[in-house]
Amino acid sequence: MRTEEIAAKALEKLDNDRYVLSNLLFARIKELGAGATPLVDMKVSKHKLADIAMREIAEGKVVFESIEQIPTNR
Repeated sequence: MRTEEIAAKALEKLDNDRYVLSNLLFARIKELGAGATPLVDMKVSKHKLADIAMREIAEGKVVFESIEQIPTNR
């Protein structure tokens, strides 16, 4: 699947809300960078964290439940 198709699918999962997608993506990239295990069959050593996180969202492995789920810089 191409990157554009994955991004479109991820957006669909979040009711086409780009703001929520970007924040959820950032939060998941941060978790992956801190050592979290990918929820899809992609290796951190071979793929960009953003690509892994986007695929996880597109496949419904990472879901948005509430605004409190998104970390802030406070």
